[in-house]
Amino acid sequence: MKICNRVRKSFYLKKLSAALVASAASFSLGLGTVNAAEVINLDIDETIQRALVNNRTIKQSIADREVAYWNLREARRRTGPTVSLSSQANAVGGSAYSSYEDHRLFSNSINLTMPLYAGNQYKEGRIAARYGLNAADLTLENTLQNVRLQATNYYFRVLQTRNYIEVGEENVRTLQEHLSNVNAQFKAGTVAKADVLASEVRLANAQQSLVNYQNNYDIAVATLSNYLLLPADTIILAQDQFTYNKYDLNLANCVAYALENRPDVAAADIAVKRAESAKRAARSGYLPSVSANATGGINGKDPFSKSYSDSWTAGISASWNIFDSGITKAQVESAKAEVIKAEETASTLREQVQLEVQSAYLSLHAAEKNISTTRLAISSAEEDYKIAQVRYAAGVGTNLDVMDASDKLTQARSNYFDALYSYNTAKADLDKAMGIPVGIDVTRYVAAQEEGKSAAEAREDAAITDTTAQVPRLEEAAPVVTIDLSEAEPITIE
Repeated sequence: MKICNRVRKSFYLKKLSAALVASAASFSLGLGTVNAAEVINLDIDETIQRALVNNRTIKQSIADREVAYWNLREARRRTGPTVSLSSQANAVGGSAYSSYEDHRLFSNSINLTMPLYAGNQYKEGRIAARYGLNAADLTLENTLQNVRLQATNYYFRVLQTRNYIEVGEENVRTLQEHLSNVNAQFKAGTVAKADVLASEVRLANAQQSLVNYQNNYDIAVATLSNYLLLPADTIILAQDQFTYNKYDLNLANCVAYALENRPDVAAADIAVKRAESAKRAARSGYLPSVSANATGGINGKDPFSKSYSDSWTAGISASWNIFDSGITKAQVESAKAEVIKAEETASTLREQVQLEVQSAYLSLHAAEKNISTTRLAISSAEEDYKIAQVRYAAGVGTNLDVMDASDKLTQARSNYFDALYSYNTAKADLDKAMGIPVGIDVTRYVAAQEEGKSAAEAREDAAITDTTAQVPRLEEAAPVVTIDLSEAEPITIE
Protein backbone atom coordinates (compact mmCIF):
# COMPACT_ATOMS: atom_id res chain seq x y z
CA MET A 1 0.00 0.00 0.00
CA LYS A 2 1.55 3.31 -1.08
CA ILE A 3 0.17 5.31 1.81
CA CYS A 4 1.59 2.93 4.40
CA ASN A 5 4.97 2.78 2.71
CA ARG A 6 5.15 6.58 2.80
CA VAL A 7 4.09 6.60 6.43
CA ARG A 8 6.63 3.96 7.32
CA LYS A 9 9.42 6.01 5.76
CA SER A 10 8.33 9.08 7.69
CA PHE A 11 8.04 7.39 11.05
CA TYR A 12 10.74 4.81 11.05
CA LEU A 13 13.59 5.74 13.35
CA LYS A 14 16.41 3.45 12.31
CA LYS A 15 18.92 4.57 14.87
CA LEU A 16 16.51 4.10 17.76
CA SER A 17 15.12 0.81 16.49
CA ALA A 18 18.57 -0.68 16.05
CA ALA A 19 19.52 0.21 19.60
CA LEU A 20 16.26 -1.03 21.07
CA VAL A 21 15.90 -4.20 19.09
CA ALA A 22 19.48 -5.36 19.50
CA SER A 23 18.96 -5.57 23.23
CA ALA A 24 15.34 -6.70 23.11
CA ALA A 25 16.08 -9.64 20.81
CA SER A 26 17.83 -11.62 23.52
CA PHE A 27 14.80 -11.13 25.77
CA SER A 28 16.91 -11.88 28.82
CA LEU A 29 16.88 -9.87 32.01
CA GLY A 30 20.66 -9.47 32.06
CA LEU A 31 20.62 -7.41 35.22
CA GLY A 32 23.92 -6.14 36.49
CA THR A 33 24.66 -5.45 40.11
CA VAL A 34 23.36 -1.98 40.89
CA ASN A 35 24.39 -0.53 44.19
CA ALA A 36 21.89 1.42 46.22
CA ALA A 37 21.73 5.12 45.39
CA GLU A 38 23.89 4.62 42.30
CA VAL A 39 23.83 7.49 39.83
CA ILE A 40 22.92 6.55 36.24
CA ASN A 41 22.83 8.83 33.21
CA LEU A 42 19.99 7.94 30.84
CA ASP A 43 18.65 9.35 27.61
CA ILE A 44 15.39 8.27 26.01
CA ASP A 45 17.02 5.65 23.76
CA GLU A 46 18.82 3.91 26.60
CA THR A 47 15.73 4.11 28.80
CA ILE A 48 13.66 2.25 26.23
CA GLN A 49 16.50 -0.18 25.61
CA ARG A 50 16.74 -1.06 29.31
CA ALA A 51 12.98 -1.48 29.54
CA LEU A 52 12.90 -3.85 26.57
CA VAL A 53 15.68 -5.94 28.09
CA ASN A 54 14.48 -6.05 31.67
CA ASN A 55 10.71 -5.74 31.68
CA ARG A 56 8.85 -8.61 33.32
CA THR A 57 5.73 -8.22 31.16
CA ILE A 58 7.85 -9.13 28.15
CA LYS A 59 9.03 -12.24 29.96
CA GLN A 60 5.40 -13.19 30.54
CA SER A 61 4.61 -12.75 26.84
CA ILE A 62 7.61 -14.90 25.94
CA ALA A 63 6.28 -17.57 28.31
CA ASP A 64 2.89 -17.37 26.57
CA ARG A 65 4.65 -17.87 23.24
CA GLU A 66 6.50 -20.87 24.64
CA VAL A 67 3.18 -22.40 25.72
CA ALA A 68 1.76 -21.83 22.23
CA TYR A 69 4.83 -23.42 20.66
CA TRP A 70 4.47 -26.60 22.69
CA ASN A 71 0.72 -26.69 22.04
CA LEU A 72 1.58 -26.77 18.34
CA ARG A 73 4.09 -29.58 18.91
CA GLU A 74 1.41 -31.52 20.77
CA ALA A 75 -1.13 -31.01 17.98
CA ARG A 76 1.34 -32.27 15.40
CA ARG A 77 2.06 -35.41 17.41
CA ARG A 78 -1.59 -36.40 17.70
CA THR A 79 -1.52 -38.04 14.26
CA GLY A 80 1.61 -40.03 15.04
CA PRO A 81 1.77 -43.56 16.47
CA THR A 82 1.32 -44.20 20.16
CA VAL A 83 3.08 -47.15 21.79
CA SER A 84 2.23 -48.38 25.27
CA LEU A 85 3.74 -51.18 27.32
CA SER A 86 1.96 -52.94 30.15
CA SER A 87 2.98 -55.67 32.58
CA GLN A 88 0.92 -57.64 35.08
CA ALA A 89 1.66 -59.99 37.96
CA ASN A 90 -1.36 -61.96 39.19
CA ALA A 91 -1.86 -64.44 41.99
CA VAL A 92 -3.67 -67.62 40.87
CA GLY A 93 -6.44 -69.27 42.85
CA GLY A 94 -9.39 -71.54 42.39
CA SER A 95 -9.26 -74.65 40.20
CA ALA A 96 -6.14 -73.41 38.38
CA TYR A 97 -4.21 -73.11 41.65
CA SER A 98 -2.45 -76.46 41.29
CA SER A 99 -1.43 -75.75 37.67
CA TYR A 100 1.07 -73.10 38.73
CA GLU A 101 3.96 -74.07 40.96
CA ASP A 102 4.43 -70.55 42.27
CA HIS A 103 0.71 -69.85 42.08
CA ARG A 104 1.42 -66.72 40.03
CA LEU A 105 0.89 -65.67 36.43
CA PHE A 106 2.86 -62.96 34.68
CA SER A 107 1.92 -61.22 31.42
CA ASN A 108 3.49 -58.50 29.25
CA SER A 109 1.93 -56.74 26.29
CA ILE A 110 2.76 -53.93 23.91
CA ASN A 111 0.15 -51.94 22.03
CA LEU A 112 0.60 -49.66 19.01
CA THR A 113 -2.16 -47.32 17.88
CA MET A 114 -2.14 -44.84 15.02
CA PRO A 115 -5.08 -42.66 13.97
CA LEU A 116 -5.80 -42.81 10.26
CA TYR A 117 -8.87 -40.64 9.85
CA ALA A 118 -11.03 -38.51 12.14
CA GLY A 119 -12.61 -36.07 9.75
CA ASN A 120 -10.83 -32.71 10.01
CA GLN A 121 -10.27 -32.94 13.74
CA TYR A 122 -6.50 -33.49 13.70
CA LYS A 123 -5.86 -31.26 10.71
CA GLU A 124 -7.83 -28.37 12.16
CA GLY A 125 -6.19 -28.94 15.52
CA ARG A 126 -2.80 -28.35 13.90
CA ILE A 127 -4.08 -25.29 12.07
CA ALA A 128 -5.59 -23.80 15.23
CA ALA A 129 -2.38 -24.43 17.18
CA ARG A 130 -0.31 -22.78 14.44
CA TYR A 131 -2.62 -19.76 14.57
CA GLY A 132 -2.12 -19.74 18.32
CA LEU A 133 1.64 -19.48 17.89
CA ASN A 134 1.25 -16.70 15.30
CA ALA A 135 -1.04 -14.82 17.68
CA ALA A 136 1.51 -15.23 20.47
CA ASP A 137 4.21 -13.70 18.26
CA LEU A 138 1.99 -10.73 17.49
CA THR A 139 0.99 -10.37 21.14
CA LEU A 140 4.67 -10.30 22.07
CA GLU A 141 5.25 -7.49 19.57
CA ASN A 142 2.29 -5.63 21.04
CA THR A 143 3.80 -6.07 24.51
CA LEU A 144 7.11 -4.65 23.28
CA GLN A 145 5.31 -1.62 21.90
CA ASN A 146 3.42 -1.14 25.16
CA VAL A 147 6.67 -1.34 27.13
CA ARG A 148 8.29 1.21 24.82
CA LEU A 149 5.35 3.56 25.37
CA GLN A 150 5.30 3.12 29.14
CA ALA A 151 9.05 3.60 29.47
CA THR A 152 8.81 6.72 27.30
CA ASN A 153 6.01 8.16 29.42
CA TYR A 154 7.87 7.48 32.66
CA TYR A 155 10.99 9.13 31.25
CA PHE A 156 9.00 12.13 30.04
CA ARG A 157 7.44 12.42 33.48
CA VAL A 158 10.95 12.75 34.91
CA LEU A 159 11.67 15.54 32.41
CA GLN A 160 8.40 17.26 33.21
CA THR A 161 8.88 17.23 36.99
CA ARG A 162 12.45 18.42 36.51
CA ASN A 163 11.13 21.35 34.47
CA TYR A 164 8.69 22.16 37.26
CA ILE A 165 11.64 22.32 39.65
CA GLU A 166 13.36 24.82 37.34
CA VAL A 167 10.19 26.91 37.21
CA GLY A 168 9.83 26.72 40.98
CA GLU A 169 13.46 27.67 41.58
CA GLU A 170 13.14 30.63 39.23
CA ASN A 171 9.99 31.73 41.03
CA VAL A 172 11.71 31.52 44.40
CA ARG A 173 14.68 33.55 43.13
CA THR A 174 12.36 36.17 41.68
CA LEU A 175 10.41 36.52 44.92
CA GLN A 176 13.60 36.60 46.99
CA GLU A 177 14.90 39.48 44.89
CA HIS A 178 11.57 41.23 45.20
CA LEU A 179 11.54 40.74 48.98
CA SER A 180 15.03 42.25 49.19
CA ASN A 181 13.81 45.28 47.26
CA VAL A 182 10.72 45.60 49.48
CA ASN A 183 12.86 45.40 52.62
CA ALA A 184 15.19 48.09 51.26
CA GLN A 185 12.25 50.38 50.52
CA PHE A 186 10.68 49.64 53.89
CA LYS A 187 13.89 50.69 55.61
CA ALA A 188 13.85 53.83 53.51
CA GLY A 189 10.30 54.43 54.70
CA THR A 190 8.73 54.39 51.24
CA VAL A 191 6.55 51.29 51.67
CA ALA A 192 4.43 49.88 54.45
CA LYS A 193 5.21 46.85 56.64
CA ALA A 194 2.26 45.08 55.04
CA ASP A 195 4.18 44.88 51.76
CA VAL A 196 7.05 43.12 53.53
CA LEU A 197 4.73 40.61 55.20
CA ALA A 198 2.82 39.91 51.99
CA SER A 199 6.07 39.35 50.12
CA GLU A 200 7.34 36.99 52.82
CA VAL A 201 4.13 34.95 52.66
CA ARG A 202 4.29 34.74 48.88
CA LEU A 203 7.93 33.61 49.07
CA ALA A 204 7.08 30.97 51.68
CA ASN A 205 4.32 29.62 49.43
CA ALA A 206 6.74 29.46 46.51
CA GLN A 207 9.28 27.58 48.63
CA GLN A 208 6.61 25.09 49.67
CA SER A 209 5.66 24.57 46.04
CA LEU A 210 9.31 23.96 45.22
CA VAL A 211 9.50 21.25 47.90
CA ASN A 212 6.45 19.58 46.35
CA TYR A 213 8.01 19.80 42.89
CA GLN A 214 11.14 18.12 44.21
CA ASN A 215 9.09 15.37 45.82
CA ASN A 216 7.18 14.76 42.58
CA TYR A 217 10.49 14.54 40.76
CA ASP A 218 11.85 12.01 43.25
CA ILE A 219 8.70 9.90 42.85
CA ALA A 220 8.98 10.08 39.05
CA VAL A 221 12.60 8.91 39.21
CA ALA A 222 11.70 6.09 41.62
CA THR A 223 8.84 5.00 39.33
CA LEU A 224 11.13 4.91 36.32
CA SER A 225 13.77 3.01 38.29
CA ASN A 226 11.19 0.44 39.34
CA TYR A 227 10.03 -0.02 35.75
CA LEU A 228 13.61 -0.56 34.59
CA LEU A 229 14.19 -3.07 37.42
CA LEU A 230 16.64 -0.80 39.18
CA PRO A 231 16.58 -0.25 42.94
CA ALA A 232 13.96 2.38 43.73
CA ASP A 233 16.57 4.67 45.28
CA THR A 234 18.71 4.77 42.14
CA ILE A 235 19.47 8.34 41.09
CA ILE A 236 18.65 8.75 37.40
CA LEU A 237 19.98 11.81 35.62
CA ALA A 238 17.91 12.40 32.49
CA GLN A 239 20.12 13.64 29.64
CA ASP A 240 17.38 14.96 27.36
CA GLN A 241 15.29 18.09 27.09
CA PHE A 242 11.83 18.34 25.60
CA THR A 243 11.98 19.24 21.93
CA TYR A 244 9.45 20.21 19.32
CA ASN A 245 9.69 18.49 15.93
CA LYS A 246 6.81 19.24 13.61
CA TYR A 247 4.68 16.26 12.65
CA ASP A 248 3.66 16.44 8.99
CA LEU A 249 1.46 13.36 8.40
CA ASN A 250 -2.28 13.69 8.13
CA LEU A 251 -4.90 11.75 10.08
CA ALA A 252 -5.99 9.53 7.18
CA ASN A 253 -2.44 8.26 6.65
CA CYS A 254 -2.02 7.55 10.34
CA VAL A 255 -5.27 5.57 10.54
CA ALA A 256 -4.45 3.60 7.38
CA TYR A 257 -1.04 2.70 8.76
CA ALA A 258 -2.51 1.65 12.12
CA LEU A 259 -5.14 -0.68 10.65
CA GLU A 260 -2.46 -2.39 8.60
CA ASN A 261 0.33 -2.51 11.17
CA ARG A 262 -1.17 -2.83 14.65
CA PRO A 263 -0.12 -6.23 16.05
CA ASP A 264 -3.27 -6.59 18.18
CA VAL A 265 -5.44 -6.03 15.08
CA ALA A 266 -3.53 -8.74 13.24
CA ALA A 267 -3.85 -11.02 16.28
CA ALA A 268 -7.62 -10.40 16.34
CA ASP A 269 -7.86 -11.41 12.68
CA ILE A 270 -5.95 -14.59 13.47
CA ALA A 271 -8.36 -15.25 16.35
CA VAL A 272 -11.20 -15.23 13.80
CA LYS A 273 -9.36 -17.78 11.67
CA ARG A 274 -8.69 -19.88 14.72
CA ALA A 275 -12.38 -19.85 15.64
CA GLU A 276 -13.29 -20.89 12.10
CA SER A 277 -10.82 -23.74 12.37
CA ALA A 278 -12.45 -24.84 15.63
CA LYS A 279 -15.83 -24.79 13.89
CA ARG A 280 -14.57 -27.09 11.15
CA ALA A 281 -13.05 -29.37 13.76
CA ALA A 282 -16.39 -29.56 15.60
CA ARG A 283 -18.09 -30.80 12.43
CA SER A 284 -15.76 -33.81 12.48
CA GLY A 285 -18.08 -35.29 15.09
CA TYR A 286 -20.46 -36.14 12.25
CA LEU A 287 -17.80 -38.28 10.54
CA PRO A 288 -16.30 -41.67 11.41
CA SER A 289 -12.89 -42.13 12.98
CA VAL A 290 -10.47 -44.84 11.82
CA SER A 291 -7.27 -46.03 13.49
CA ALA A 292 -4.75 -48.82 13.00
CA ASN A 293 -3.64 -50.90 15.97
CA ALA A 294 -1.36 -53.78 16.77
CA THR A 295 -0.99 -55.70 20.03
CA GLY A 296 1.50 -58.34 21.11
CA GLY A 297 1.82 -60.16 24.42
CA ILE A 298 3.78 -62.78 26.34
CA ASN A 299 2.33 -64.87 29.20
CA GLY A 300 4.35 -67.05 31.57
CA LYS A 301 4.45 -68.59 35.06
CA ASP A 302 7.13 -66.09 36.06
CA PRO A 303 8.95 -63.24 34.36
CA PHE A 304 11.87 -65.45 33.32
CA SER A 305 10.01 -68.70 32.72
CA LYS A 306 10.93 -70.82 29.73
CA SER A 307 7.33 -71.94 29.63
CA TYR A 308 5.39 -69.12 28.06
CA SER A 309 2.91 -68.38 25.32
CA ASP A 310 2.91 -65.43 22.98
CA SER A 311 0.30 -63.84 20.73
CA TRP A 312 -0.22 -60.79 18.59
CA THR A 313 -3.00 -59.06 16.71
CA ALA A 314 -3.07 -56.30 14.13
CA GLY A 315 -5.87 -54.56 12.32
CA ILE A 316 -7.96 -51.48 11.71
CA SER A 317 -10.79 -50.24 13.88
CA ALA A 318 -13.47 -47.75 12.98
CA SER A 319 -16.18 -46.02 14.97
CA TRP A 320 -19.01 -43.74 14.01
CA ASN A 321 -21.44 -42.00 16.31
CA ILE A 322 -24.76 -42.47 14.58
CA PHE A 323 -26.58 -41.00 17.53
CA ASP A 324 -25.11 -38.76 20.22
CA SER A 325 -28.18 -36.96 21.59
CA GLY A 326 -27.28 -33.79 19.68
CA ILE A 327 -23.89 -33.34 21.36
CA THR A 328 -22.07 -32.78 18.07
CA LYS A 329 -24.73 -30.33 16.88
CA ALA A 330 -24.37 -28.39 20.13
CA GLN A 331 -20.61 -28.28 19.70
CA VAL A 332 -20.94 -27.05 16.12
CA GLU A 333 -23.42 -24.34 17.06
CA SER A 334 -21.21 -23.25 19.95
CA ALA A 335 -18.25 -23.02 17.57
CA LYS A 336 -20.33 -20.90 15.16
CA ALA A 337 -21.10 -18.51 18.00
CA GLU A 338 -17.40 -18.30 18.85
CA VAL A 339 -16.68 -17.29 15.25
CA ILE A 340 -19.23 -14.47 15.43
CA LYS A 341 -17.81 -13.38 18.77
CA ALA A 342 -14.26 -13.29 17.34
CA GLU A 343 -15.46 -11.30 14.31
CA GLU A 344 -17.21 -8.76 16.52
CA THR A 345 -14.13 -8.49 18.72
CA ALA A 346 -11.95 -7.80 15.68
CA SER A 347 -14.40 -5.19 14.39
CA THR A 348 -14.61 -3.50 17.78
CA LEU A 349 -10.83 -3.37 17.98
CA ARG A 350 -10.58 -1.74 14.56
CA GLU A 351 -13.04 0.92 15.65
CA GLN A 352 -11.11 1.43 18.87
CA VAL A 353 -7.84 1.75 16.98
CA GLN A 354 -9.28 4.49 14.79
CA LEU A 355 -10.42 6.33 17.90
CA GLU A 356 -7.02 5.94 19.58
CA VAL A 357 -5.21 7.26 16.53
CA GLN A 358 -7.59 10.18 16.17
CA SER A 359 -7.37 11.08 19.88
CA ALA A 360 -3.58 10.99 19.91
CA TYR A 361 -3.41 12.93 16.63
CA LEU A 362 -5.75 15.65 17.85
CA SER A 363 -3.92 15.90 21.18
CA LEU A 364 -0.66 16.23 19.30
CA HIS A 365 -1.89 19.15 17.22
CA ALA A 366 -3.59 20.83 20.17
CA ALA A 367 -0.31 20.70 22.08
CA GLU A 368 1.50 22.00 19.00
CA LYS A 369 -0.71 25.07 18.94
CA ASN A 370 -0.21 25.58 22.67
CA ILE A 371 3.57 25.51 22.30
CA SER A 372 3.64 28.63 20.15
CA THR A 373 0.95 30.32 22.26
CA THR A 374 2.66 29.68 25.58
CA ARG A 375 6.05 30.71 24.20
CA LEU A 376 4.60 34.12 23.35
CA ALA A 377 2.88 34.24 26.74
CA ILE A 378 6.25 33.87 28.49
CA SER A 379 7.64 36.87 26.65
CA SER A 380 4.60 38.95 27.54
CA ALA A 381 4.67 37.82 31.18
CA GLU A 382 8.37 38.67 31.50
CA GLU A 383 7.75 42.14 30.11
CA ASP A 384 4.73 42.61 32.37
CA TYR A 385 6.78 41.64 35.42
CA LYS A 386 9.54 44.11 34.56
CA ILE A 387 6.99 46.89 34.17
CA ALA A 388 5.36 46.00 37.49
CA GLN A 389 8.76 46.13 39.22
CA VAL A 390 9.60 49.53 37.72
CA ARG A 391 6.19 50.95 38.64
CA TYR A 392 6.52 49.65 42.20
CA ALA A 393 10.03 51.10 42.58
CA ALA A 394 8.72 54.44 41.28
CA GLY A 395 5.87 54.38 43.77
CA VAL A 396 3.10 54.29 41.16
CA GLY A 397 2.44 50.53 41.40
CA THR A 398 1.50 48.22 44.25
CA ASN A 399 3.20 45.24 45.76
CA LEU A 400 0.22 43.13 44.76
CA ASP A 401 0.79 44.10 41.11
CA VAL A 402 4.36 42.75 41.30
CA MET A 403 3.41 39.49 42.95
CA ASP A 404 0.51 38.94 40.55
CA ALA A 405 2.88 39.55 37.64
CA SER A 406 5.29 37.05 39.18
CA ASP A 407 2.53 34.45 39.47
CA LYS A 408 1.52 34.98 35.85
CA LEU A 409 5.11 34.57 34.72
CA THR A 410 5.46 31.33 36.68
CA GLN A 411 2.18 30.05 35.24
CA ALA A 412 3.26 30.96 31.70
CA ARG A 413 6.50 29.03 32.10
CA SER A 414 4.62 26.03 33.54
CA ASN A 415 2.12 26.16 30.68
CA TYR A 416 4.95 26.12 28.15
CA PHE A 417 6.51 23.01 29.67
CA ASP A 418 3.06 21.44 29.92
CA ALA A 419 2.57 22.00 26.21
CA LEU A 420 5.95 20.45 25.39
CA TYR A 421 5.17 17.51 27.66
CA SER A 422 1.74 17.01 26.07
CA TYR A 423 3.19 17.21 22.59
CA ASN A 424 5.91 14.64 23.21
CA THR A 425 3.63 12.23 25.09
CA ALA A 426 0.97 12.58 22.39
CA LYS A 427 3.63 11.71 19.81
CA ALA A 428 4.53 8.59 21.82
CA ASP A 429 0.83 7.70 22.12
CA LEU A 430 0.39 8.14 18.39
CA ASP A 431 3.36 5.89 17.66
CA LYS A 432 1.78 3.18 19.81
CA ALA A 433 -1.69 3.74 18.36
CA MET A 434 -0.25 3.34 14.86
CA GLY A 435 1.79 0.26 15.74
CA ILE A 436 5.26 1.60 14.94
CA PRO A 437 7.31 -1.63 15.13
CA VAL A 438 9.86 -2.62 17.74
CA GLY A 439 10.80 -6.20 16.92
CA ILE A 440 8.91 -7.33 13.81
CA ASP A 441 7.10 -5.71 10.91
CA VAL A 442 3.50 -6.91 11.26
CA THR A 443 2.57 -6.66 7.59
CA ARG A 444 5.53 -8.79 6.55
CA TYR A 445 4.84 -11.29 9.32
CA VAL A 446 1.18 -11.68 8.31
CA ALA A 447 2.14 -12.05 4.64
CA ALA A 448 4.63 -14.80 5.50
CA GLN A 449 2.08 -16.55 7.70
CA GLU A 450 -0.53 -16.48 4.95
CA GLU A 451 2.01 -18.03 2.59
CA GLY A 452 2.12 -21.02 4.93
CA LYS A 453 5.51 -20.32 6.46
CA SER A 454 6.23 -21.41 10.00
CA ALA A 455 6.26 -18.92 12.85
CA ALA A 456 10.06 -18.99 12.94
CA GLU A 457 10.25 -18.34 9.19
CA ALA A 458 7.65 -15.56 9.42
CA ARG A 459 9.63 -13.95 12.23
CA GLU A 460 12.77 -14.12 10.13
CA ASP A 461 11.01 -12.47 7.19
CA ALA A 462 9.50 -9.74 9.37
CA ALA A 463 12.45 -9.00 11.65
CA ILE A 464 13.49 -5.37 11.93
CA THR A 465 17.11 -6.42 12.39
CA ASP A 466 19.01 -9.70 12.16
CA THR A 467 18.91 -10.10 15.92
CA THR A 468 15.11 -9.99 16.14
CA ALA A 469 14.89 -12.79 13.58
CA GLN A 470 15.87 -15.14 16.37
CA VAL A 471 13.11 -16.99 18.19
CA PRO A 472 12.80 -15.52 21.72
CA ARG A 473 13.96 -17.86 24.45
CA LEU A 474 12.49 -18.13 27.89
CA GLU A 475 14.92 -17.43 30.73
CA GLU A 476 14.68 -18.00 34.44
CA ALA A 477 12.74 -15.40 36.38
CA ALA A 478 14.94 -12.66 37.79
CA PRO A 479 14.99 -12.06 41.54
CA VAL A 480 13.11 -9.19 43.09
CA VAL A 481 15.08 -5.94 42.96
CA THR A 482 15.13 -4.16 46.30
CA ILE A 483 16.78 -1.22 47.95
CA ASP A 484 19.97 -2.09 49.84
CA LEU A 485 18.74 -3.27 53.24
CA SER A 486 22.11 -4.21 54.72
CA GLU A 487 22.02 -1.29 57.16
CA ALA A 488 18.33 -1.54 57.98
CA GLU A 489 17.41 -1.67 61.65
CA PRO A 490 14.27 -3.18 63.18
CA ILE A 491 11.46 -0.71 63.68
CA THR A 492 9.37 -0.91 66.83
CA ILE A 493 5.85 0.46 66.50
CA GLU A 494 4.18 1.24 69.78
